[in-house]
Amino acid sequence: MKTSGVKMMLVVLVLGLATGLGYLLGLNRHEHQAPTAGDSEAAAVQYTCSMHPFIIRDAPGSCPICGMALTPVKSGETGSGEEGIRIDSITLQNMGVRTDKVTRRSLQRTIRTVGLVAVADDRQFAVTTKIEGWVDRLHVNQMGQAVKKGQPLLEIYSPDLVAAQQEYLLAAANRRRLADSPYPEIATGAERMLEASRTRLRYWDIGEEQISTLARTGQVRKTLVLTSEYGGIVTEKKVLAGSRVMAGEELLRIADLSTVWINADLYEYEMPWVKVGQAVRVELPLAGGKTIDGRIAYLYPTLDSETRTLKARIEVTNPGLELKPAMYAQVNILAGASGESLVAPADAVLNSGKGQTIFVAKGEGQFIPRSVTTGLRDDEGFIQILSGLAEGEAVVVSAQFMLDSESRLREALDKMTKPSPLSGHDAPGHPDAKALDDLFK
Repeated sequence: MKTSGVKMMLVVLVLGLATGLGYLLGLNRHEHQAPTAGDSEAAAVQYTCSMHPFIIRDAPGSCPICGMALTPVKSGETGSGEEGIRIDSITLQNMGVRTDKVTRRSLQRTIRTVGLVAVADDRQFAVTTKIEGWVDRLHVNQMGQAVKKGQPLLEIYSPDLVAAQQEYLLAAANRRRLADSPYPEIATGAERMLEASRTRLRYWDIGEEQISTLARTGQVRKTLVLTSEYGGIVTEKKVLAGSRVMAGEELLRIADLSTVWINADLYEYEMPWVKVGQAVRVELPLAGGKTIDGRIAYLYPTLDSETRTLKARIEVTNPGLELKPAMYAQVNILAGASGESLVAPADAVLNSGKGQTIFVAKGEGQFIPRSVTTGLRDDEGFIQILSGLAEGEAVVVSAQFMLDSESRLREALDKMTKPSPLSGHDAPGHPDAKALDDLFK
C-alpha cells in the first residue's frame, strides 16, 4: 500500500515537470518568433533632417537643431555607387539645390602679379682700360649722368702709351726714308713695322682719328682719351681723378634704359597659363596709373626655393625713362587657353584628399556622384574637365556638400540595415562598428 502511493506521487511530479517545460518552450518560441512583414516595414523606416542629415530618429518628430519636421528615410531610396541617391522635391527645395550644364567654351584668364623693374642684361656696358696709368681728367664725374655715343669719358696718362706713339712716329719716318730703296724687301719690311705700330695703338683703344692726327702733326699726346661706345646712363662710377688704374680694371658702367626688363613672379598653379610671347599690360601706380604694353620674352627654367615662384621676364620700351630700376609695377598677363574645351562651373567640384567629385543630376530627384579630372580654371568661374563628364550633362552647383553628406548617410544606413551572412549580430537593430564609423565620416 505504501509502495503504490509513492509510485503515484512520482507519476504526478513527472507530469507537472513536463507540462511546465512545454509551457516554457512555447513561451520562448513565441518570444523569438520572426517579426511579421508589417513589423519589419515599420522597423525599417527611420527619420532624418534634410538640413542636418546626421540626425537620425526611429520615430517622426522635429530636428533638435533647426526645428524642421523630420522626413522618412525609406529603404527603397537608399543607394550607393552608380545608383546615386534620390531625394524628394520638398527636401530639394529646402536644400536649395541648383544645377548647370556642362558646355564647351574657350577659357580666359588675366594673371595679376607684381613685377620689379630691372636693367636689361644686354644693355649694360663696362668702360675699362687696356693700359696701366693714371686718371688725368674725368669728363663724366657723376652717377646718373647721361652720356651719348662717342662722348669723351676720361683721360689716362700712361708712359707706355707715350712710348707707343713715339715708336709709331719712328716707323712712319723709316717707311718714308726706305720707300725708294732699290731692294723691295727693305721697303716691305718698313711698311710692316709701321702697320705693327698702328695695330698696337688700336689695341690700346687709340682711334683712327687720333692716329691720323698723330701722323699729320707728329706730336705725341700725353694722355689717352676714352670715349663712350654706347649711349645711356652712368649707373656705376669706380674711379676718381688722379687715381691709378690697371689694365682691365672697370672704371665706369653705362646702362641703356630705353628698354627695360620687368621680372614678374608667378605661382606654380599659374604656370600652365603663361607662355612666351603673351601680351602684358604694365600699370605704374606712381605715375597716375599710366599703362605700358609689352610681351613675355622669357620664362626662367628654375623656381625660387624660398618663394616657390617662377620669374617671367617682360621686355617693355621706356619712353621718357619713367620706369626706374628697382621700381615696383603692377603686371597684368592676358592669358588664355587655345581653342575650346569641355568646362563645368568650378563651384560644382568637391575636392578631397583622394580626388575630385561632381554630382550629376539625372532628373526626378536622382543624383549620381561622379569622379572627374580637372584642368585649368578661368576668371569667370569655369574649370576645364579632362575626364568624367560629357557635354550637356547637368551638374549640381549648390548644396552639393549636403548631397555628399546625404550620400554617405544613406550608404551607412544601407550597411546597417542589411544583415551580414557572417554574424548574427548584424541583424536589423544591431549596427556594427564599421557602419557607425561610416556614418560619421
